[in-house]
Amino acid sequence: MSKPEIILIGAGGHCRSCIDVIEQENRYAIAGVVEKPGADTAAKVFGYPVLGTDDDLSALRKDYQYALLAVGQIKSARPRIRLCERLLELDFELPAILSPLAYVSPRAKIGTGTIIMHHALVNAGAAIGANCIINTKALVEHDAAVEDHCHISTGAMINGGVRVGEGGFVGSGARIKEGVCLAPGNVVGMGLCIRVNQPENA
Repeated sequence: MSKPEIILIGAGGHCRSCIDVIEQENRYAIAGVVEKPGADTAAKVFGYPVLGTDDDLSALRKDYQYALLAVGQIKSARPRIRLCERLLELDFELPAILSPLAYVSPRAKIGTGTIIMHHALVNAGAAIGANCIINTKALVEHDAAVEDHCHISTGAMINGGVRVGEGGFVGSGARIKEGVCLAPGNVVGMGLCIRVNQPENA
């Protein structure tokens, strides 16, 4: 039985990492990628064709049911939120993608459109929202909550009972003490250690 096709929205570095995870998971066949307006649509990404730009999403929906947002998130979540809303308006289905090299507890919850990258660990009772990136080697410990549209960067450690508010960004190697709450839109820089609750700063 043939695998369902999926298109990737975004063609940069994060897209290349997403391609590798999707190929390893082996649940979907990648039909191609979608570039930002004005980009070169004659190019390929790891051999996959560029099917068009964001302006072509409405037409592409006629041929494809599944999509993954493959635009990275550095600090601000606004570009990913805007694109996610556009995909949902067009009635694309946004599956969660889980690397087979990651560990995701069967007692964890993963939202739609979220990708769990290689060697990430999502432990029992954790809840990950929609349209999140849990990047390579990140840890989301027991009973932690990562709300919608967050990026937990490479090697970051989200300890037990932590809450990362909607649209949050936790930089590479950062550590969040157990029970700490980060307000929506909070940005935690690379390598920082956060021991107290953080107000909104984005």
